[in-house]
Amino acid sequence: MTEDDDAPRTGRGPTTGGVSRRGLLLAAAGLGVGGALGVGGATRFAHPGAGGAGGAGGAVGSGVPAGEPVPASGAHQAGVARPTTPQAFGVLLALDLAPGAGLEPALAAVGREVLALTAPGHPALPDGAGDLSVTVGLGPRLVAEARPGAPGSREMTSFAGDDVLDERHRGGDVLLAAYASNPGVLDPALRAVAARLPVRRQRWRLPVFRGHGTEGVNRNPLGFHDGVIVPRGEEELAREVWLDEAGVAGGTIMVVRVLRLDLAGFEALAVDDQERVIGRRRVDGAPLSGGGPRDEVDLRAKSPEGQFLVPARSHARAAHPSFTGSGLMLRRSYGYDLGLDAAGEPDVGLAFISFQRELRTFEATQLRMDETDDLMTFATPRTTATFLVLPGFSEAEPLGAGLFSP
Repeated sequence: MTEDDDAPRTGRGPTTGGVSRRGLLLAAAGLGVGGALGVGGATRFAHPGAGGAGGAGGAVGSGVPAGEPVPASGAHQAGVARPTTPQAFGVLLALDLAPGAGLEPALAAVGREVLALTAPGHPALPDGAGDLSVTVGLGPRLVAEARPGAPGSREMTSFAGDDVLDERHRGGDVLLAAYASNPGVLDPALRAVAARLPVRRQRWRLPVFRGHGTEGVNRNPLGFHDGVIVPRGEEELAREVWLDEAGVAGGTIMVVRVLRLDLAGFEALAVDDQERVIGRRRVDGAPLSGGGPRDEVDLRAKSPEGQFLVPARSHARAAHPSFTGSGLMLRRSYGYDLGLDAAGEPDVGLAFISFQRELRTFEATQLRMDETDDLMTFATPRTTATFLVLPGFSEAEPLGAGLFSP
């Protein structure tokens, strides 16, 4: 294939400078741009308020300011587009349920518990909930049993490296994702919610964290900017994130890919070589094709010698929707640091979290990255899962009620 053969095809949506805005948004959806927070290990993750500078703001949800209480009720669950800027800390907890247990009443009880946790006076949170949010997702097995053929009822495709994953690091019946600026409220809140479910076992658990940054932009574990360009506005969210099918309207499809990163290997590269892997500059996030941090990646731009300025195997090119024909992801990724493994090596990386209307949106992008993205040589999958994030709920409309309606 020649370089001209690799030129992008036309994406969906209105275009600016030859590349669709929707295409550009998804180009940021992979690992390098869709990551979480600062560079390196635990000491460099110690200040969640000191993320990267500059760039565009976060996805518009309810507009809840950072640090303010996050309402649990509404058309959509909290923790997807609300609050606008993700909280600094989180815990992802995947559970398997006991066979034959009543799912409908259990979900209703979970919803009531989440509402109680985020209101004043819950006994598990004597100092208050702060900006705590709890997101509840169902794995494909339970969705298929409750509503066959519904969005979220299909298992996710396997990707490169998934064949060696332990079964305990795949999927799960229920995901509970709790986020807050105060990490001390996360485990008490999760214990209170999990107590409302017929839990058979804890499948996997991961504490995560990220920097607040400026206007939602921070640095991922590789030291490059994250969240430079993200979806905004209720119209884009309705078109690309929220489901509208009967029974699940207001929900979304969530993907979690936990990737252990070879930070030492990546940081051993010269900065110029790191930038060629990513397709953007490290210092400010500007694309190698030219312009500023907020500018689009021009995949057709070439040097006087005829070489692509954004390299053929760079992450920015590999993840671009012009090649995948897929839709738009909303990313709220985090970093993780589990200390040293049994061999004395740091277990540090990225909890990539995305929300989309169609599972294919993520699958098409990841499959292409496996084939053509040099960044993936520095990433090893640790956990992989997909969940249906249930629609929003309230005191009058129980969590998950739509799944069981005719």
